[in-house]
Amino acid sequence: MIRTVEELKKVQAGVQKAMQKQKARVLLCAGTGCVANGSLKIYDEFVRILKEKGMYTTVDVLLQEESQGGTGTIVSHSGCHGFCQRGPLVRIEPLDIFYTHVKPEDVPEIVETTLINGQPVERLLYHDPNTGKASRNEEGVPFYQKQVRVSLENCGKINPESIREYIAHNGYQAIAKAVLEMTPEDVIKTVLDSGLRGRGGGGFPTGKKWQFARANESDKKYVVCNGDEGDPGAFMDRSVLEGDPHRVIEGMMLAGYAIGADEGYAYVRAEYPLAVSRLRKAIEDARKEGLLGKNIFGTNFSFDINIKEGAGAFVCGEETALLASIEGNRGMPHPRPPYPAVKGLWGKPTVINNVETLANLCPIMLNGPEWFRSYGMGNSSGTKTFALAGHVVNTGLVEIPMGRPLREIVYDIGGGVREGHRFKAVQIGGPSGGCLCEQHLDLPMEYDSLKSVGAMVGSGGMVVMDETTCMVRIAKFFMEFAQNESCGKCVPCREGTKQMLALLTKITDGQGTMEDLALLEELAVAVQDGALCGLGKTAPNPVLTTLKYFRDEYLAHIQQKRCPAGECPALKSYTIDPEKCKGCGLCLKNCPVGAISGEKAKPHVIDGEKCIKCDTCIQKCRFGAIYKD
Repeated sequence: MIRTVEELKKVQAGVQKAMQKQKARVLLCAGTGCVANGSLKIYDEFVRILKEKGMYTTVDVLLQEESQGGTGTIVSHSGCHGFCQRGPLVRIEPLDIFYTHVKPEDVPEIVETTLINGQPVERLLYHDPNTGKASRNEEGVPFYQKQVRVSLENCGKINPESIREYIAHNGYQAIAKAVLEMTPEDVIKTVLDSGLRGRGGGGFPTGKKWQFARANESDKKYVVCNGDEGDPGAFMDRSVLEGDPHRVIEGMMLAGYAIGADEGYAYVRAEYPLAVSRLRKAIEDARKEGLLGKNIFGTNFSFDINIKEGAGAFVCGEETALLASIEGNRGMPHPRPPYPAVKGLWGKPTVINNVETLANLCPIMLNGPEWFRSYGMGNSSGTKTFALAGHVVNTGLVEIPMGRPLREIVYDIGGGVREGHRFKAVQIGGPSGGCLCEQHLDLPMEYDSLKSVGAMVGSGGMVVMDETTCMVRIAKFFMEFAQNESCGKCVPCREGTKQMLALLTKITDGQGTMEDLALLEELAVAVQDGALCGLGKTAPNPVLTTLKYFRDEYLAHIQQKRCPAGECPALKSYTIDPEKCKGCGLCLKNCPVGAISGEKAKPHVIDGEKCIKCDTCIQKCRFGAIYKD
């Protein structure tokens, strides 16, 4: 049990000393992406071989040993390293070697070459696709070079299931400093001075939210962690919870101390089983160590945390719907005011912060608000994580100072658009965000700049698209998502999104008219103005931004009955080039509906009335003679 800050520092020093005894340490990425690619099998193989060779050890064993110096190799899980495109990922310490695309069959060679002989396995290092140059560690990998990891600081560096490793990396020092050296008002002022704004989408100043809750007198107050990350393509909160759960717990404790709360709820969607499992273990371990519960560090401050698993409703990311779900009711938003800081969970003052916001608090408390403000620009301080996905070379989890241009994320970190294609757009902020185009590549990624062009930071999902993407279909995809996820409480969202989806479907089916386009735009504005909650109000954003920046594609669908990207099945037109067709008959034989005719060794033709646009003929043609408009 840790009852004093002196005991905390004693545990920290002990674990640090024990880990210095290790000869080597193997850190395997055990985020969801790498686990799906087999990293747990790699872990088991390392443990098996090292045990056979008498080289295996653990932190617990090292804590009990008196000997100094290399006494074995530790094998640890870690959180997400970020570079998901190259997973499974393995880091070898203290040799500072970073391996990508590791497989279980690579383990014997890594043990022999690296752990025994101290040399890298060249073929497993990252090789620059342009120069072929190998990078021994992350510092040499372009994906990492322009990143600054604050909320992701420990992800990939510590075992997320070890409270001792977290303590060794200054864990629970921030809450100790707060409760022993600062008043709640001091803590709130520090957060205000840092300029930290909510990282879940709205960007409301975190310190102000805490001020409101602090000012409201009540016999009970709550802190809620919003881990209901539901945007398509977003996985920032999940990765933090999987990779550094104690950082989120400590952030909730800081919020609790600041507003006068003694209880918290971590609301995490049930589709994140690994995040829930690791958070649950972290809470149990913190309780056992006396870091959660009554009279923390011998003070009057008491705080404990409950976990509530969400059922996967996107609307529960909206804070009033989230609170209703915790209370056991259907997750539906309520009008505001009153705001949760005044009347929240069970009618009591409640602060709701998302996972990433909470993960920023400890470094702010330990390093000071000026340090945090040294990153970012204007009214957007600090760093922001983005989940980079889509038609980009390097997909993964990215954390950069606020205000860096979009171009830097897509090209310098993301490695550019895949397969030599041309950049077309990026959808930022998920269904609540908007589409940006080529003219926005130098736009700073921060709250005010994005708002000025009709988009928003949102939770941080970022989907890159190339010229093969139909922007009308993208708008339809996000509208379909918003319509399916609408709670149905208010008419503008329930009926408005339904009608907008019907109009988009009509346009992509080649049946749209200019009157439909005008009605679509009118409906989008009406839903934006009239919806009850923030999710309904932002649902039209993908439609409005694609209409603004890609109106020519809508016009092509309506006026020319043509999809410029060739993605809309109803508007595809298939043609056989007589110059290239050899009359081999492969397309004719494989067409499932007999839409192709022609004599052997003579150019064939496609009957547009019969064609079901299945692409089979294109796939079977060996001469590139069939194309679609």
